[in-house]
Amino acid sequence: MKKRILVFTLALVMLAAAVSCGWKALPGAGTYTIEVKLEGGTGRASIASPAELVVFPDGQASLVVIWSSDKYDYMLVDGERYEPAIKDGHSLFVIPVKTLDKPLSVIADTTAMSTPHEIEYTITFDVSSLKNAS
Repeated sequence: MKKRILVFTLALVMLAAAVSCGWKALPGAGTYTIEVKLEGGTGRASIASPAELVVFPDGQASLVVIWSSDKYDYMLVDGERYEPAIKDGHSLFVIPVKTLDKPLSVIADTTAMSTPHEIEYTITFDVSSLKNAS
């Protein structure tokens, strides 16, 4: 009995510490909007914000990234390559998201220059803007 109380107490302490540090787990299954901020590159490119966040019943999540141009021909996230769809003159990608509490590092390849260039970007989530869209 003492062991169960200790485990429960430790779990509560860890949860309280996570919440006080601003930790934000992914929300439950559904479709959401969330404000995102893009950093990196020359500053001329941008992504649409708010962006769509889809959380699946298995806990996995995807972010819909819509670039300001159609010149992005692939993105790399955690070493995995993602191909775009072109929609209304913009490169659109669906990439995985593991957490909202840390910036997401990505590489995007642009063909807007004379030769293709891979550019490092960081996507930051504004957790306070998360809204249910479904």
